[in-house]
Amino acid sequence: MWLLAMTLQQATLPTPRFDQITLDNLKQDIQQAIQAGQEFLNTLTAAPSETDQQLAVLEQIDALENNLSESWGVLSHLNAVMNNAETREVYQSLLPALSEYYTQLGQHTALYQTYQLIHDGQSYSTLSPAQQSAIRLALRDFKLSGVALEGEDKKRYAEISARLSQLSSDFSNHVLDATQAYFKPLTEDELKGLPESNVELLKQYGKQRELDQAVATLDFPAYFAIMTYADDRALREELYKAYVTRASDQSEQTEFDNSKIMEEILSLRQEMAKLLGFNNYAEYSLASKMAPDVKTVHDFLVDLAEHARTPALQEVAELQAIAKQDGIDELKPWDTTYYSEKLKQQQFNLSQEALKPYFPAPKVIQGLFQIVQRLYGINIVEREAPVWHPDARYFELEDQGEVVGGFFFDLYARTGKRGGAWMSGFRSRMQTVHGLQKPICYMVCNFTPPVGNQPALLTHDEVITLFHEFGHGLHHMLTEVDNISVAGTHGVAWDAVELPSQFMEFWSWDKESLDVLSEHIESKQTLPQE
Repeated sequence: MWLLAMTLQQATLPTPRFDQITLDNLKQDIQQAIQAGQEFLNTLTAAPSETDQQLAVLEQIDALENNLSESWGVLSHLNAVMNNAETREVYQSLLPALSEYYTQLGQHTALYQTYQLIHDGQSYSTLSPAQQSAIRLALRDFKLSGVALEGEDKKRYAEISARLSQLSSDFSNHVLDATQAYFKPLTEDELKGLPESNVELLKQYGKQRELDQAVATLDFPAYFAIMTYADDRALREELYKAYVTRASDQSEQTEFDNSKIMEEILSLRQEMAKLLGFNNYAEYSLASKMAPDVKTVHDFLVDLAEHARTPALQEVAELQAIAKQDGIDELKPWDTTYYSEKLKQQQFNLSQEALKPYFPAPKVIQGLFQIVQRLYGINIVEREAPVWHPDARYFELEDQGEVVGGFFFDLYARTGKRGGAWMSGFRSRMQTVHGLQKPICYMVCNFTPPVGNQPALLTHDEVITLFHEFGHGLHHMLTEVDNISVAGTHGVAWDAVELPSQFMEFWSWDKESLDVLSEHIESKQTLPQE
């Protein structure tokens, strides 16, 4: 049961038909969207002289981008959350055409001149702030895409872009494959120290591999449970080394080695930066960031490290003192999580496992929605919509009875799902010829899944992650900007885009919020303040 036992109403907003989507149809949609964009660019041989015609070109480009991003976004999403050989093959097969199209778009002289004419024209001052921002960012991106390059340099940039796209995909696939390839059946002795709920989780992983025993894997819930609670130091060491050497030349699974891929990526990035007039890739990257230059970033990181060093060394010394009691003379990386948990128990009488029963996922989600309602006056209701996996659910945001956006939750770790947590858009807010298009996004996590008939019990770290990603989701859905280039998270520098998500994290620590979020799975009591 997700939140309430009820018959759900159908989604108000048009969502992807995951019950009807086939990879062949999705591939065809993407190919047609790319072709439509290429045909438009091929007909644009010169920048229009009249302002209304220039603005019409921009509107057409936005419409083409909206069409392509929806189809490609669905495929990218499926490739991340339901990765298999068939999905991966289709995704990989489309990368060259997609890279070629975006290179053509970014280097299209007549299109660039159209944006420049609008920017330099008298009518620019009459445009909305969103339109002006979109034009400024587009001009910047044209330059970063090599619009000023000629001849062999232009050709080489296109080759580098295509190759980097392929290498990036290969890198991610290797990490996912290496993560899923490792598993280790565990003996009863190796399970000592693990709480019963974690043992049941590891047995669940064993059942997925048709084994009648607990299994250690590199999926984060399993990995974290063992690193936090397993008394067997040799097991922790083995799992730690397997985890941190995934897809590297240090791993026993050499078929997933990313070393040469990394070397080629670094080399190509440096070459691309040089082509565009930068000294290095760091300078190129910062050209689209909030930080002004490499020195500012370097000085910030050095200053941060200096301030963190003393308390970090103090914490390590405290952990070493506890480890010494177990006869460990030198603390190793596979000991820190284990003894950090013991330190919490000793100093604060606090343990992650003791907190988890206070955070059943349905209660946390319900509490999150209540907090959002109090903060923003937004109601969140679950709706019926096709989904890609039984774990996924769809919700809509209502502001004074009007639906303003929608989102999918896919919260639990499983085979074939990329690690980590993220928000990605399916559809952005945009004014189209058919009216206002309202935003929809995906929010994806890799929380510890439900075990048996119990709902998932979240750690407080997982609660923080949920709030973080929901902050990104609200940024995407509550935008009032109608221009796709700068709506929601679009057009926001990467070193600024974390602000809404970090802000939402604060509410996962607030006492009043915790009263709403928590309810012990058995006693029904909220989290005590002590």
